[in-house]
Amino acid sequence: MQCRRSGYWSDYEGTSEENGRNLLAVLAPDATWTEAAGFPYAGTYVGPEAIVGNVFQRLATEWDGYQAKVHTYLAEGERVAAFGVYSGTYRLTGKHMTASFAHLYQLRDGQIISMEQYVDSAQVRAAMI
Repeated sequence: MQCRRSGYWSDYEGTSEENGRNLLAVLAPDATWTEAAGFPYAGTYVGPEAIVGNVFQRLATEWDGYQAKVHTYLAEGERVAAFGVYSGTYRLTGKHMTASFAHLYQLRDGQIISMEQYVDSAQVRAAMI
């Protein structure tokens, strides 16, 4: 389940900034990254710059202690699913949240070519208001 060019899966649980840096080493240049509808950063971003800028930089600057803790990985061929819990405190409100998530990755030659997020976005949004 390791991306060939990095230990991304083992580095998954770092800070948002660390995860963004680790991700750059394993993202394909044309990778797509889909944040779930209802999630604050919802949308599909294409390419490493758009993914890091629209997701990881925002997580790093808008949340304190934001983490994605994975409890289960499942893999089949070049697909990897990660299941876990997000947590963090939204800086503007000071409210803490925890929310269950699933990420479905598609790999090609050891690089991530797509990710789709599934998340309990109500928990995240509640911390933001």
